[in-house]
Amino acid sequence: MKTAIRLAGFLRPYLLMVLGSLALVIVVSGLGIAQPLVIRWTIDTVLMGKRYNLLPLAAGAVIAIAVVRGLLTFGQRYSMEYIGQKAVFDIRNRLYFHMQQLSFSFYDKAQTGQLMSRLVSDVNTVQRFLGMGLINITSNAFTLLAVLVILLRLDWRLTIVSMSVIPFLLHAVFTFSKKVRPLFWSVQDQMAILTTDLQESLTGIKVVKAFAREDYELQKFDRENKEYMDRNLKSVRMTAFYGPYMNFLSGIAATLILWYGGREVIGKALTLGSLVAFNSYLLQLMHPIRMLGMLVGLVQRGISSGDRIFDILDTKADVADRPGARELPPVKGEVVLDNVWFSYDKKTPVLEGVTLRAPAGSTIAILGATGSGKSTVIHLIPRFYDVDEGRVLIDGRDIRDVTLDSLRRQIGIVTQETFLFSASIKDNIAYGRPEATDQEIVAAARAAHIHDFIASLPQGYNTVIGERGVGLSGGQKQRVAIARALLMDARIVLLDESTSNVDVETEMQIQKAFSDLLRDRTSFIIAQRLSTVRTADKIIVLDKGKAAEEGTHDELLNLGGVYAQIYEMQFRSQEGVEGEHALQGEHARAAAQPGNGPGEQVREHAHARREGGEPQ
Repeated sequence: MKTAIRLAGFLRPYLLMVLGSLALVIVVSGLGIAQPLVIRWTIDTVLMGKRYNLLPLAAGAVIAIAVVRGLLTFGQRYSMEYIGQKAVFDIRNRLYFHMQQLSFSFYDKAQTGQLMSRLVSDVNTVQRFLGMGLINITSNAFTLLAVLVILLRLDWRLTIVSMSVIPFLLHAVFTFSKKVRPLFWSVQDQMAILTTDLQESLTGIKVVKAFAREDYELQKFDRENKEYMDRNLKSVRMTAFYGPYMNFLSGIAATLILWYGGREVIGKALTLGSLVAFNSYLLQLMHPIRMLGMLVGLVQRGISSGDRIFDILDTKADVADRPGARELPPVKGEVVLDNVWFSYDKKTPVLEGVTLRAPAGSTIAILGATGSGKSTVIHLIPRFYDVDEGRVLIDGRDIRDVTLDSLRRQIGIVTQETFLFSASIKDNIAYGRPEATDQEIVAAARAAHIHDFIASLPQGYNTVIGERGVGLSGGQKQRVAIARALLMDARIVLLDESTSNVDVETEMQIQKAFSDLLRDRTSFIIAQRLSTVRTADKIIVLDKGKAAEEGTHDELLNLGGVYAQIYEMQFRSQEGVEGEHALQGEHARAAAQPGNGPGEQVREHAHARREGGEPQ
């Protein structure tokens, strides 16, 4: 009941429409109840009383009731469906909005397929409950009470005889209700599992094909799909049993009426018209009781889906604006981690008393082994997670005292796993600043060294890229992400640098884009390249969640500690390669100077062709 009441609460904005629709339901049910009385009058007065002149009136009354009832039924069904659709529109919006507000910790555990199932399948089930479910419940409840009163007035003894099967019907209904709810819950759960498997296999289709695992994925999907079918069939078997059982009990009731009522008619204690009307009313009475099985199933499905929806809506965000949180004014960019402790599971510390200070405009390189806490530091600054102890300060302000929106608007982020939306390149670059002008977008793309590539596309910046950036290379996607961060014009930049999977030319372009991105900004870089480490103002070496060393490249090498070991294992081999890259870069810059290199020669030839002659 608690879940049903909460779901009904979504109808509150449409209360007047709901009341109007329920009034139509009652009128339609009342017309249905009036019809047997007209039939009774026709038999007893017109036919048995041989007043045949009234027969057209009786036929007209039956037709009029049918026509009016049909028109009103259309109105009540459409109005309730309209209300149900509006309510579900609100539920889906609220659910999606709440999902957007939930913290990273929620998505660390949640499965995308499960969330999609609740947002689509469960919400649709609730729509059926709030639409046709409420109509049938109201109609059947009114019909049940009204018909019972009329039956008692027609013949209370016959009513008692016919009601003898009601306890068995009610027992069947409540037994069905008790058994069917967990079944419907399990069906919805399995649907979520099936959706999750489908989402994962389609998202990772390249991996599936690369490792020739199509048969495995087919077998896995077939197994989960069969489980979904089996659970559905189990619920169908239960419905298929209890439906005929209720029909059987209704048949017994009709038999009792014919047996006892027929004797009453023979003994002239009951008119034939009353017996026919009584039988019609009994069918109307049995229909709501038999419908209880279907309605219970509909309600149970709606409540089960409602429980799953409220399971998300009741989840509180771990990271949210504090009461009285203020807007963060434009920052200079000083970042301080003050004795920060953090754990993802509240048991195993990932960071233990880390303290560091990044002056405005400085570049901080973060190094450490896998699991040392590098990414955690990056995630704490935009407050993706809250520290367990200590503080994160920006320009001296605790980031928990400012609004999340104003904080994150002033931080640019380029992650190692670049995510692009299935939209135009222009929309992807402007994602953080949708109000940006075309000139600003182009300027950001030029600074990220991706403009020439975009301009070469048939539709330029309006070119729509595939899901997650399909169609672009790794380096191109990363430079689009850099352009997105540049357009934010943020004073603080967080960069998970990853250029090891691109070719030399692309790496040089990305490094140049990085240089433009970081100029005059406070930046934190999870360093993977020697060039980044050498140019950093400060290097922080994390070891098992602690800041083991801090200093410049030369200072830490002279120290001969953890950084020196990392340098020997990871960076020493890059020295020769990066020196060669630097030399290539010098040659390229020299060739680009007027009068030098092949670039100028190409320009001369192009000019000569336009002029109709040969270059000098």
